[in-house]
Amino acid sequence: QLQLVESGGGLVQPGGSLRLSCAPSRYTLNYYAIAWFRQAPGREREFVAAISKTGEIIYADSVKGRFTISKGDNKDTVYLQMTGLKSEDTATYYCARGPEMTTRSYVYDYWGQGTQVTVST
Repeated sequence: QLQLVESGGGLVQPGGSLRLSCAPSRYTLNYYAIAWFRQAPGREREFVAAISKTGEIIYADSVKGRFTISKGDNKDTVYLQMTGLKSEDTATYYCARGPEMTTRSYVYDYWGQGTQVTVST
């Protein structure tokens, strides 16, 4: 069964940067849309960014201009480059695979376990 594995989370100061990675345990991501969502304690899971199988990209307004989603050269790793991090970016970040690119979480059928991002002094 497919598993998505996120990595790259950690503790960073406000204004700092992190790069998250999402890779499959098996099979390819090449024919699917991949999205990043995040969930902070006590809050609902929210959409962050997504990339379609053909390379179209969408971002949440809250991260536009600060976060960049991209695919690796082998197309089987998806990255989320985060710059200008703010305390409100603190959350567990999840990657997810789906048949189409959308902001709606229920469309995505496989999810990773999440990686924690903490922005704090």
